Amino acid sequence: MAEQVALITGGARGQGAAHAEALARSGFSVVIADVRDADGETTAAALRAAGLPVRYVHLDVTDADGWRATITEIEAEEGGLDVLVNNAGIIRVTRLSDIQLAEWDLLQRVNATSVVLGIQAAAPALIRRGGGSIVNVGSTAAHRGAEGYGAYSASKAAVLAITRAAALELAPNGIRVNSISPGGVETPMNDDEPPGGTSSAAPLGRRAQPEEISPLVVYLATSASSYVTGADILIDGGVTVR
Repeated sequence: MAEQVALITGGARGQGAAHAEALARSGFSVVIADVRDADGETTAAALRAAGLPVRYVHLDVTDADGWRATITEIEAEEGGLDVLVNNAGIIRVTRLSDIQLAEWDLLQRVNATSVVLGIQAAAPALIRRGGGSIVNVGSTAAHRGAEGYGAYSASKAAVLAITRAAALELAPNGIRVNSISPGGVETPMNDDEPPGGTSSAAPLGRRAQPEEISPLVVYLATSASSYVTGADILIDGGVTVR
């Protein structure tokens, strides 16, 4: 059993899968959670075939009971939890004048409410380990405006606000809480995204590969960032400089 254990939501593919591999190669035992069961099992199996300690669990991140059950299982199977990466998220592109309440609510539940549920479920487990790290995945959409991205931007801005509040609340327990704000990343979730918004052309001239985001997640998960909490770190190829 690896010394430290990490849980990554939205880990079946894209950024989550890349973060799982990076953390596993850094010495973590990794549990990836998602609702895409086939993709999740395939990703976990491929990483295990490479000799990495990774397994998959089903988790709907909007389900509070599911969160509690997942954390309980991880403590039973892996012996504890040290790191939570709240990576699960979705994108919908609809102008605010046209968006339906159901679509607005879905974005807020999956992108923001899930972060609160994850913190609520994981914090007691982290405390039982003497502290730990929570990494929340935000977006450059929280920092800049784009037509059609009002609901998505609001959900990611909420992630940043939740991060700051949680960092203050959990610091006495030895838990650091930070967020990252990627720009456009080459993932399946972004394949159908229209021009503009979070995938606007960066000064570096391209989208990021998921593997370029993962080292920042590893940094925030490990003791290398032992004095970093309440921070949001942009990793966007210069998009927000414009």
